[in-house]
Amino acid sequence: MSIASENMVCVIIGASHAGVNCAFALRREGWKGKIILYDIDKNFPYHRPPLSKTYLTSEEGTEQRLLFPKENYKTDNITLRLGIAVNTIKRKENTISLSDGSSQTYDKLVIATGASPFIPPIQGIDMANNVFPMRTADDAVNIRNTINNSLHKRAVIIGGGYIGLETAASLKKRGAHVTVIEREERVLARVTAAEMSEFFTKLHLRNGVEIHTNKHVISIKRKGNYSVVACDDGTKLNADLIVVGVGITLNTELAQNAGLDIDNGIKVDETTRTNDANIFAIGDCTNHYNPHYKYHLRLESVQNAIEQAKTAAKTICNQKVIYDIIPWFWSDQFDIKLQIIGLSKGYNNIIIRKEGGENSFSIWYFKDDELLAVNAVNFAKAFVLGAKLIKSKQKIDQMKLTDLSIPFKPNSFLA
Repeated sequence: MSIASENMVCVIIGASHAGVNCAFALRREGWKGKIILYDIDKNFPYHRPPLSKTYLTSEEGTEQRLLFPKENYKTDNITLRLGIAVNTIKRKENTISLSDGSSQTYDKLVIATGASPFIPPIQGIDMANNVFPMRTADDAVNIRNTINNSLHKRAVIIGGGYIGLETAASLKKRGAHVTVIEREERVLARVTAAEMSEFFTKLHLRNGVEIHTNKHVISIKRKGNYSVVACDDGTKLNADLIVVGVGITLNTELAQNAGLDIDNGIKVDETTRTNDANIFAIGDCTNHYNPHYKYHLRLESVQNAIEQAKTAAKTICNQKVIYDIIPWFWSDQFDIKLQIIGLSKGYNNIIIRKEGGENSFSIWYFKDDELLAVNAVNFAKAFVLGAKLIKSKQKIDQMKLTDLSIPFKPNSFLA
């Protein structure tokens, strides 16, 4: 059956960045059949990165941050089924069963179920006041409303990763008294070098955020309209709001119950296809092989979701394509924009290049002679140049990177 057949159906489970972009990409690539998107979230598909940033510092709703205008779904004949969960995938029948009691057949199925926030088993956390993760628009609204309506505006954030620090910065802008608790010896310990951790620690301290590292939250006790957060070293903090940002749980149960291969995510090949020829998986919930770094990985980023969505759409429409993208990420905190290109896993040396002023520099991660990644703080040129050098795998004279007299151009740092 040709992709031009109007009788074919592509079902997409998950209407966030990956799922929605896949739907529109399918139309661009020539899919003529039905496209049906399902998501348990009742909100019209919206951008998620602003939730911990500008969404918390403003009073706007998701209507101002839609992934695509509502009329585009009608123009491209894409059916949205919001507030409906997919219960099971029946591969033999090419059918899914839904929470409203109905079922839907498919010719091609795309799983874009993403992840859910991990809530640690802290004693009393389920009985405490105003405890929220930061994953959905509803979470952001609850956090915003709680701070607006609380008398003392005391916020405790459990977890010193990017989500925790971004939320801390946004809440501080709203006038909250913010404390971050991190169980590791430094913030961002799992994702960046110690020098970058130190920079962001000082940034938050300068802006009035308290940061406690090497502390593990052991209990939360409800006290009237606030809670008391207790740590293993005896530290106790009063909190009107508690935000939990300690990681995620992959939404792979649906795929696993359907017999798809799971290994730190839904395993997909270089075209985003699973071990079922008619089922694809994209976004945070997937584990794929990266040809550049030559190892399997799972990425939590909008860029990965969008690029995998494009790859899946092309493959479904019978085009030859291989997913081979250098990952990139970003984080906004106070007046700082951090841009990250590449993956620093396995680095054994770093070069720090300062660009004038304490808030403009870049960290270059090397494994011997190979450039793995670049972290650029308020310096977009380093991000752009880093992307070119990582992709080309050209040998770099690392000493030249520290010499500010050398022009910042693609060929300036080659060995």
